[in-house]
Amino acid sequence: MGDDPRIAPAIQAVIDGRSLDPFAVLGRHETEAGPVLRVMLPGAFTVTAVARDDASVTATLRPLRNTGLFTGPIAATGPYLLRIDWGGPVQETEDPYSFGPLLGELDIYLLAEGRHHDLAACLGAHAMLVDGVPGVRFAVWAPNARRVSVVGDFNTWDGRRHPMRLRHQAGVWEIFVPRVGVGARYKYELLGPDGVTLPLKADPVAWRTEPPPATASVVADPAPFRWSDADWCASRQRCQAPDAPISIYEVHAGSWMRHPDGRPLDWSELAERLVDYVAGMGFTHVEFMPVMVHPFAGSWGYQPLGQFAPTALLGTPEEFALLIDRCHAAGIGVLLDWVPAHFPTDAHGMARFDGTALYEHGDPREGYHREWRTLIYNLGRHEVRNFLISSALHWLERFHADGIRVDAVAAMLYRDYSRPAGEWIPNIYGGRENLEAVAFLRELRRAIDERCPGAILVAEESTAWPNVTGSPDEGGLGFHYKWNMGWMHDTLDYMSLDPVYRAYHHDRMTFGLLYAYSEKFILPLSHDEVVYGKHSLLGRMPGDEWQRRANLRAYFGFMWTHPGKKLVFMGDEFGQEREWNHDSQLDWELLDNPGHRGVQRLVRDLNRLYVDEPALHARDCDGSGFRWLMADDRANSVFAYLRLANGARPVLAVSNFTPVPRPNYRLGVPAAGCWRLLLNTDARLYGGSDFPSGGGVALPANCRNQPASLDLDLPPLSTLILRLDSIADADHPGV
Repeated sequence: MGDDPRIAPAIQAVIDGRSLDPFAVLGRHETEAGPVLRVMLPGAFTVTAVARDDASVTATLRPLRNTGLFTGPIAATGPYLLRIDWGGPVQETEDPYSFGPLLGELDIYLLAEGRHHDLAACLGAHAMLVDGVPGVRFAVWAPNARRVSVVGDFNTWDGRRHPMRLRHQAGVWEIFVPRVGVGARYKYELLGPDGVTLPLKADPVAWRTEPPPATASVVADPAPFRWSDADWCASRQRCQAPDAPISIYEVHAGSWMRHPDGRPLDWSELAERLVDYVAGMGFTHVEFMPVMVHPFAGSWGYQPLGQFAPTALLGTPEEFALLIDRCHAAGIGVLLDWVPAHFPTDAHGMARFDGTALYEHGDPREGYHREWRTLIYNLGRHEVRNFLISSALHWLERFHADGIRVDAVAAMLYRDYSRPAGEWIPNIYGGRENLEAVAFLRELRRAIDERCPGAILVAEESTAWPNVTGSPDEGGLGFHYKWNMGWMHDTLDYMSLDPVYRAYHHDRMTFGLLYAYSEKFILPLSHDEVVYGKHSLLGRMPGDEWQRRANLRAYFGFMWTHPGKKLVFMGDEFGQEREWNHDSQLDWELLDNPGHRGVQRLVRDLNRLYVDEPALHARDCDGSGFRWLMADDRANSVFAYLRLANGARPVLAVSNFTPVPRPNYRLGVPAAGCWRLLLNTDARLYGGSDFPSGGGVALPANCRNQPASLDLDLPPLSTLILRLDSIADADHPGV
C-alpha cells in the first residue's frame, strides 16, 4: 500500500492506541513510494480524499483489515477533505492530522516554566478558525501519560479517533478537530505511564460543563461577554478600600429562592430578583458561595472540580456574566468563594489525572485530607500554582468579579492541619508551616495587583498566623481582608447565653478590640454558623419569641457599629428560624410576621447608616477610629463606645444586653452638646418595645474621665446609635 515497512511498528502503535506520536503516522506523509494518506476511522465503511478547492477525488483509501486504519496513496499536494461513509449520511471534513502544532513556542515555554497566567486561553477547548477552517483546539496538561485522546459526541467517544500531539517540553497534548463547534461535549481518554487506560477525565480547564450528575466538559462560546460596567470597574478600587463601607450579603445561589415546584432560580432569574433585593437592603457587596463546578448537586460548592466554569445547574456562563453585570449596574460588588486548598477524589476529575499524582501530593501525609476526604493541591509544583492563579485571574478578568474569598486558608498554611502527630511531613526547616502555600498566596496577590487593580483577596483564616493582610513586600500573605473568626465565636457565644449569665462573660464582647487592628478584618456571620446543629442566628438567641428577636436586633446594632467590615449569610437579615438547608429556599413566608419584617428593616437601615456615617466605616481598620466609653459595666451588661473619623461627627453606640430597661444611665462623653438618636434597635418600627428613649444633651461635667456627662434611657435588649450634632459652648451648654 505504499508504506515503508520500517514504519510498521509505529502504525501498529496507532492501531493499538498507544502511540506517543500519532502525527508521525496519521495524515499525509512522504514515503519512498510517494505521498501516502493514513486515517484512523474505526466504524467507517469507505474513506476517500477530495481536493478542497474542486472536490476531485485525490485518494481512495483502503481499510487495513479490521483495524479501523485506512491508507492509500494520495495524488494531490493541496488541501483536502475526507469524505467518510458511516453507513448513512456521508461526512465531509478536514483531516485533524493535516494541521501543524497550534500552541506557540512562547506558550510552551511559559507553560514549562509555570508562568503562563493565561492558562484559560491556552489549555482547554477553544472554538476557532485555523487556516479558515472552523473547529476546536483541545489542549491538556498530562506529562506522564503514554497517550491522550479527546473523545466526545463528535467521534462516538472512541479514543482511537483523535489521539493528540505531545509537546514534550511542557507535557501538554494538543489537537485541532475540524468542524466541531460550540456546545460539543467532550472528555479526555488517557493511558497512564503503565499503559493502563484511565477513567475518562473531564477537562480541568473547561469553560463550561454539563449539569451534574453528568460529568462531561462542553465547548464554550469564545465570544467576549457584553459588559456595561465600565464605570463600576473604574471606581471599584475606591469602593473596596479599607476606608470604604463594605457590607456583604453571602448567598448560596441554589437555595436563596426557588420556584413553586422546587427548582432553583437560574442565573438570569437571580439577575432580576436577587440584585434588586440586595440593592434594596443596602448591601454594598454580594458574595457567592462557590459557583465553580462541583460534582454533587446538593453540595455547597466547596469541593470543586471545575475551577474555570460556573456550575451549569443554574445556567450558562453567559447568564452568570449577566448576573455580575446587573450587580455592577446596581452598584453592588461581587465576591466569589474560591477553593485552592483541596479537591474531591471523583474518578472523572483531577485525581491521578495522568495516572500519577499530578495536581495532588503523592504522599497521603501531604496529599490527602482525612477530615474532608479530599486531595490536597501540591503547591510546591509550579504548574499547579500556575493552574490555580490562572483560575483566580479567569474569574476576575473574564467574569469581572471584584474579589476572591479564599476558603480554608488555615488548612493551606499548616502542614499538620487536622493531622495527629507523626502523620504529617515537616517543612525543610522541620517546622509545621507550609512554605509552599505561603509563596503561592504571595504570588497570587502580586498577579492580581498586576492584572486586576482594584480586585481584592479575602482570607477565611481562623488562626493567629501573623500579617495575613500585610503586603507580600512587607512579609505578609497578601490578603486585603481577613475574616475575624475570633470575634464571631466570642460574640455569638455571649449572645447565646441567658442574660442573667452574661455578666460573667463580659470580656467576650470586649476581647476583640485587643486585636481589632492587627489585621484588616471582616466580621463574618457566615453560612458556617447556621448549619450542623448550631441553629440559625435567631435560634441561638435566648428567651421567648420577642426576646430572641430583640437579642438579634441588639447584636446586629453592636456588629454594625463595631470596627470591621460586615458579612451576613442570607436569611439572617430577617431572622430565619431554622437552620439553613441547601435543598430548599429561605423561609420567605416569615416576612408575613411583623417581627421578622422588623429585623429585615433594621438590617436595611443599619446598612444605610453604615454607608452614610463616615465615622462608622472610614476607620474600620485604624485604631484611632474607636474609643471605649463604657467597657467594664459587667453588672448591667452595658457597652458604650465612640466611632470617629477625620472631618466627621462622632457616633456613639450604646448596647444594653439585658431585658431590663435602664433609665437615666449616665455616660461620660467627649463633648457637651446635643447627641441625636440615629437608630434604636428597640423601636416599634423594628418590632421592639418602643421604650421611651431618644437623644440627649450632654452637660459639661466630668464623668468617667470624659469632659461631659450624658444621661440616656436604655431600652431592654437594645443598641442605640447617636451622633454628636451640635457642640455646646461654655456660656450656653447644650446649644
